[in-house]
Amino acid sequence: MVGSDANKISYPEVAFHYLDGGSVIGNQYQLSATFGLFKLAEFGFTGSLRTAGSSPITGLFYGDYETFHGKANIIPENLGGKKWVPAISAGFVMRFDVERVARSPFAANLGSPIAGIATHDQDFYIVATKTITQIKKLPIVLSGGYKWTNAQILGVAGNAPGSANTAFGAAAFVISGPAKSAFIFGAEAVQEPHYLEGLYTAPDTGPTIPTTLVYFVRVLPGKLPFNVDVGVGQFAGQIAPGINLEARHQVAMGVSYRF
Repeated sequence: MVGSDANKISYPEVAFHYLDGGSVIGNQYQLSATFGLFKLAEFGFTGSLRTAGSSPITGLFYGDYETFHGKANIIPENLGGKKWVPAISAGFVMRFDVERVARSPFAANLGSPIAGIATHDQDFYIVATKTITQIKKLPIVLSGGYKWTNAQILGVAGNAPGSANTAFGAAAFVISGPAKSAFIFGAEAVQEPHYLEGLYTAPDTGPTIPTTLVYFVRVLPGKLPFNVDVGVGQFAGQIAPGINLEARHQVAMGVSYRF
């Protein structure tokens, strides 16, 4: 949660993220600004840009889109002095001007009836987070939650044919470094809806999208107001005979600065 005073909106936390999506999905660039609100919530905006890969079907992942997001604290961690109580938050992510896969102009070459028609998708989620401090000098952070979404691969692959009930979870541990710095090592799993919009032909048929797995490290350089993230994501490979998204070991990085 982006920090703020109890009586005002915070200065923004500005972040840049890059994903090497591979030869099919292409390179993804995101620039975002997030504000804290009265120590109770956060909200922000993200602009997502994309450059094409080298695959003949990279045009399916055409175009840029915009994202609005927000999150509110429902229960603070250790409420009432009870160390077993996790922090519980609820939030949303809404993406606009999405033209990917079946909606990409490139899909007109494949006979898609909705090619070139922009749409939107959304996530609504609730998440519990707990920091375990019983192991001396090795805090462990666990989180998990429920998400109702019609976005595929966190929006990078466009839409699912309908909204689905999905789950996600993450685990990480923190190692202290010199000059009050810290290193966070962890992994996250995000369940995706099964099918892609426009490629879903009948119940339980069509190319299927696997669970997204990400392995990451975050560097917190002491008192400096920024952090650096580096990760490797396993997104999607062979999703159907003859259809390979070639995004199984993709590198991502990000930098966030707190004003």
